[in-house]
Amino acid sequence: MFTLAVRTILGSFAKYMEMIMRPLIAGNWKMHGDMGWSDKPEVFEKYYPAKSREHLDVLICPPSPFIAPLVRSCSKAQIYVGGQNCHVAESGAHTGEVSAGMLKSAGANYVIVGHSERRANGETDVMVKEKALAANKANIMPIICVGESLAQRESGKASDVVSQQIKSSVPNITDYVIAYEPIWAIGTGKTATASDIAEMHAVIRKIVGNKIKILYGGSVKPANAQQILSTANVNGALIGGASLDMESLAAIAKAAPKNASTKNY
Repeated sequence: MFTLAVRTILGSFAKYMEMIMRPLIAGNWKMHGDMGWSDKPEVFEKYYPAKSREHLDVLICPPSPFIAPLVRSCSKAQIYVGGQNCHVAESGAHTGEVSAGMLKSAGANYVIVGHSERRANGETDVMVKEKALAANKANIMPIICVGESLAQRESGKASDVVSQQIKSSVPNITDYVIAYEPIWAIGTGKTATASDIAEMHAVIRKIVGNKIKILYGGSVKPANAQQILSTANVNGALIGGASLDMESLAAIAKAAPKNASTKNY
């Protein structure tokens, strides 16, 4: 009886970990697209049908005006929709800004905060932390981006920089995703080596624990997706340019291992 009970508990825990650590393939469309792109999820479905990807989650983060139009087609294709940024406030006199609650109302399930392109324009760890908290309060999963510059890596400070970013950017919440994006690999065609990724993701894992997804971002494409997604502690990818083409995004998603939950943490 005792042995059976232990097996039952372990089996339930394994299913729980498989659910929360299933790979997440997220496409960040940045400032690209138009209303005609609402059919993209259906195109993705043709390349990679939902019935064949029950082991992973797919997410598309379009510019804010296209979130609502994409929700219906994404729902049919079993693809999540997310935002690329949110304001810290729920509402107010913040011309041009979008709150996490508005994203939720439009149908978003995730929101990217602290992307290096925004940090480069003055977004601080404190601001990222406040945005992640706002997302959490609106019942949206924040994807908190961290990453070092080339100068920081070459000076041997990469681990320290990323560790500090996490400690200063993550609020006191239990539901969030970390996206490690070395700044020098974003949109440059350069990709961190498998050992670089494994080393940094191991550093991050020690900080966030075993129940938080850690994505890799930085020139992820079909040619290198399998190697990246099979690296220890990599639970998915945050993809920029390669996510604009549905055949390319599908190829990356197909590279995600089916048993990642037991291997990658």
